[in-house]
Amino acid sequence: MQQDAMGGAPEDLSHAGSVVDKAIEYMMEQHIDPISIASALLGGALGLLARTMDDRAVAAVLRNALASVESGELAEARQPPPAQA
Repeated sequence: MQQDAMGGAPEDLSHAGSVVDKAIEYMMEQHIDPISIASALLGGALGLLARTMDDRAVAAVLRNALASVESGELAEARQPPPAQA
């Protein structure tokens, strides 16, 4: 995994995110229930993490995700965008 010069996100993260977004869009167009889509993506992500990281690293990723939920970061994503004047 290659990180940017500041040690941040891998340079291919944007590309991977775009691919996932397109896959989600496709599944929504196929009228697949959102919980099924999310469960399949989460299961696939956990499987990938399990194949590429030890258990402690996987647990750290999951703790980071939980912290994002508990801090309200996901709630912000549910807010409608502000109206343009």
